[in-house]
Amino acid sequence: MVGIILASHGEFAEGILQSGAMIFGEQENVKAITLMPSEGPEDVKAKMQTAIASFDDQDEVLFLVDLWGGTPFNQASSLFEEHKDNWAIVAGLNLPMVIEAYASRLSMTSAQEIAAHIIETAKEGVKVKPEELEPKETKAAAPVHTSNAGAPGKMKYVLARIDSRLLHGQVATSWTKTTGPNRIIVVSDTVAKDELRKKLIQQAAPPGVKAHVVPVEQMIKIAKDDQHFGGQKALLLFENPQDVLRAVEGGVPLETINVGSMAHSIGKVQPNKVLALDQNDIDTFKKLKETGISFDVRKVPSDSKGNMDSVIKRAQEELNKQK
Repeated sequence: MVGIILASHGEFAEGILQSGAMIFGEQENVKAITLMPSEGPEDVKAKMQTAIASFDDQDEVLFLVDLWGGTPFNQASSLFEEHKDNWAIVAGLNLPMVIEAYASRLSMTSAQEIAAHIIETAKEGVKVKPEELEPKETKAAAPVHTSNAGAPGKMKYVLARIDSRLLHGQVATSWTKTTGPNRIIVVSDTVAKDELRKKLIQQAAPPGVKAHVVPVEQMIKIAKDDQHFGGQKALLLFENPQDVLRAVEGGVPLETINVGSMAHSIGKVQPNKVLALDQNDIDTFKKLKETGISFDVRKVPSDSKGNMDSVIKRAQEELNKQK
């Protein structure tokens, strides 16, 4: 896997590393390098060398730095000279760039290939309101996306997924490409109240797909609206099965739920590597099954499907042992 170094003046790199993890999940082979007021160029270089030494693949390294010509850039460049056939440096560090780089590592094995790929996303992430402030050449160059939003008809659901990480790389790349939505809708009361998470999720949407965050009750209203969502294909993301059950009981017409990832926390057991359940989760999945919902248990489309009944049985056995 391509190693990524995020480098900046001050703690910007640490902050953007944390922001990326909120959207995409914790990442391996990614390090944040900071230049603090008390440090000099050699300190930054030493930090970079230590970070590179920790990577699984030291032949493929991508530097994402804050400022062209600044100390982090210059020190990355000094290391780059001996590896310029494989390594790459991109300046102008922003969050869309980082997220796209993370997503690209799922299908690209070359640092230079990823560097070339993320440039457009990084540029598209720079926008302004009011829109008339944008330079005319930027407006002319911007792609025109057509949409049927507002047309009569109901929304079509191409995937409904439970994933405690919500919109991250596996969703933004694999599942989006497989299912072809034009909207990703995070359905969560909690996230809908968190302005920072909402903005980060909206920024994480892949090109050509709009991302929204709505409370469960709003999703129920949208599902019943047959006047404004004709032609819209939605990928729904839920943090937990309880929100799915509320949506289904409220009238969201789902037939299958992709069970992708549920994070471990106190009181939960892990029947497999990616799912952690407590008694409430087990009971909720049973209620969903009673409504006629079927389950597609897998992280990515290329995985073989797991058996939800077996997952629930193993989880129940583990919980019973703890009593």
